[in-house]
Order: sequence, then C-alpha cells, then structure tokens
Amino acid sequence: MILAATMLPESISCVDNAIARFRRGEPDALDAVIPEYQFRLYRFLLRLVQEPALAEDLFQQTWVRVIENASRYKAHYRFESWLFSIARNLAIDHFRRMRNVSIDAPDERGDAPVERMAAPDRDPLDSVLDFERGSILAAALGELPVIHREVLALRFEEGMSLGEIAEVAGIPLSTVKSRLQRALENLRERVGTRLSPGGRS
Repeated sequence: MILAATMLPESISCVDNAIARFRRGEPDALDAVIPEYQFRLYRFLLRLVQEPALAEDLFQQTWVRVIENASRYKAHYRFESWLFSIARNLAIDHFRRMRNVSIDAPDERGDAPVERMAAPDRDPLDSVLDFERGSILAAALGELPVIHREVLALRFEEGMSLGEIAEVAGIPLSTVKSRLQRALENLRERVGTRLSPGGRS
C-alpha cells in the first residue's frame, strides 16, 4: 500500500549515535534525530487527526515531550516505538478533550485524496486511474475509526511489526492482530462500496 521510509546505513549509524548521546542526557543530540523522523512522525499524526495544522501542533508537542522525558527513556525500548507512543498519547489526549468525539467513533471525513506524482513516461490514463484509486483509498481510510487508522498507518506506512505496534499502542499483541484484521475488513468494505455502481466518490 504505502512504503515505509528507508535510511542509508551510515544515516542509521548517525541516528543510533545521536540517540545514545540523547540517552546520556545530551538534548542537543536530537538535532541529528529529528530530520530522520520528521516526515514519518508528521504523517502518522496527520493520519490520526486528519487536520494538517493540528498534526503540526502535535508534532511540535511530541518533540517537547521527548526532551522533557529524556531521563525516562530506557535503552531496552526502541527509540522509534517510544517516540510514536508519545505522539499517539498526545493525539489521544486531544480526542479526549474534544466533546462528543470518541477515539473509537468513525469519522465521516475522508475528503483529502492521496496525491500521486506521475512519472513523465507514464500513460496519462494510467496516471488518472492511479490518482482515482488513491483518492478512493484515502477517502475510505479517512472514514475509519482512529484506532483502525492507527494500526494501518503503523503497519503499512511505518512498516512496524505487530510487536512494535503493540508497544506503541500499549495493547496486547492479540488485540493488535484482531484490530488490524477488523481495520482491513472495514477498509475493504468501504473501498468496495465506493467502487460499486452508485457508490460514493
């Protein structure tokens, strides 16, 4: 569906060194870490809250919280899981502050299509069809409950294992599996509805 971000080996080494320095109490070390995670973290938050300005605000709050809680970060946790769980918790706090909004309630949004860059040598019709499929998928994703968008984003956009998702979400592995299965079924159903004659566009 969506490819996870990749990093060069030397970049990974640099990030690992920066995280080790951060763990030793050097907050300036985050200057080397933030660029490696900024796109992925913002994308994850945007998938959850579906509002660019709010996602940006939560993105900033996440890094502030990371700095504030530097002493609580333990080496046996993957930094990525710790980082995403902080972002997730901030998003949940936002939903809890909103009246009449439950993290389990489906949103009736989904009006932001996925923009796809067409390769210059591609057939224009293929590009239009790809854009249409991307728009249908984005709209269907936007209608899913937050907990379903979350597991789909972590699994297919961030490429996390089920165990890592359980760590980020703070839920048992069995819950991750069932939630992911329900999310995929829900997504298939909504995409099918949109593709059927007379379905929503």
